[in-house]
Amino acid sequence: QVINLYQMTPEMWEERITAWYAEHRGRARDEAEMEYLKIAQDLEMYGVNYFAIRNKKGTELLLGVDALGLHIYDPDNRLTPKISFPWNEIRNISYSDKEFTIKPLDKKIDVFKFNSSKLRVNKLILQLCIGNHDLFMRRRKADSLEVQQMKAQAREEKARKQMERQRLAREKQMREEAERTRDELERRLMQLKEEATMANEALMRSEETADLLAEKAQITEEEAKLLAQKAAEAEQEMQRIKATAIRTEEEKRLMEQKVLEAEMLALKMAEESERRAKEADQLKQDLQEARESERRAKQKLLEITSKSSYT
Repeated sequence: QVINLYQMTPEMWEERITAWYAEHRGRARDEAEMEYLKIAQDLEMYGVNYFAIRNKKGTELLLGVDALGLHIYDPDNRLTPKISFPWNEIRNISYSDKEFTIKPLDKKIDVFKFNSSKLRVNKLILQLCIGNHDLFMRRRKADSLEVQQMKAQAREEKARKQMERQRLAREKQMREEAERTRDELERRLMQLKEEATMANEALMRSEETADLLAEKAQITEEEAKLLAQKAAEAEQEMQRIKATAIRTEEEKRLMEQKVLEAEMLALKMAEESERRAKEADQLKQDLQEARESERRAKQKLLEITSKSSYT
């Protein structure tokens, strides 16, 4: 009946119920049941037992028995009673054979009679009427000493349970906070370890780069020295050729050609030597920068190691 009142799919109901459930997290079971009953008791058909009956004219009706009284319904409408007899307005209910008689306190109101075809059902109706009427009267009397003591014990027990729930909630909150703090410290420790690993790798790369640059600078320096030596030898050869030049034109021409070639070779050797020397200077500068990077990487690794130890 409730589902038919709303245009919602089963998935929408499941989502809505899940959200409601989350809102009442931590509520005790007895409190939840009591709140449920408070809502349920306001529904029209809550706590009503229906029985098929006939009035004196033979019309088929429904008799509803609940905690508030007796109600007569049309078989097609179980929500709105046609006639109601509250317990405090009923003077007497009599039963004879298959016929029931309801006598109101107000004598101006007609007596209502009805019957049921089954003897077992008649006995059940009578028992329900007696039981509900008795409970109705008991609810309007002052509580006995025993009932008062029971209610006081119930209140004390409820207060004790409430304090216990609050204590458990505080412990749970403290435990969750401790777990969050632990997770945060573990995350920070992992971060520091990663930073230390990265710094160590950077230091190793810097050391490798520095070693490679040092080796390359040494090779370039040796090559520059070798080229300078060759240039000096070429210069000496040119001077020797000039000193021993022959006087004939042909020999002179050949000598001039050789001198020219020697000069060009010496010039080329000098340029190559100068280029190698510049390259060696550049490599020395790169080596110094690499060693400076290595020093900074070692300093950062030392700082990260200090932070990890402190954490």
